[in-house]
Amino acid sequence: MPIIVNLDVMMAKRKIGLMELAEKMNITPANLSILKNSKAKAIRFSTLEEICKALNCQPGDILEYAEE
Repeated sequence: MPIIVNLDVMMAKRKIGLMELAEKMNITPANLSILKNSKAKAIRFSTLEEICKALNCQPGDILEYAEE
């Protein structure tokens, strides 16, 4: 898939774990793990907004387009 999810990279840069981020976002760790491991087929803007708030980043820091 040409959309790359860099959530794990941003989490590492911010030194925050999956459980802590899930708690800050009020999302289940299982759902966050699906996003983190690039298994999600879609993401809601509201979820992306919560990620950006929690990690103090921009959507472009999380999502990347790469041609196949």
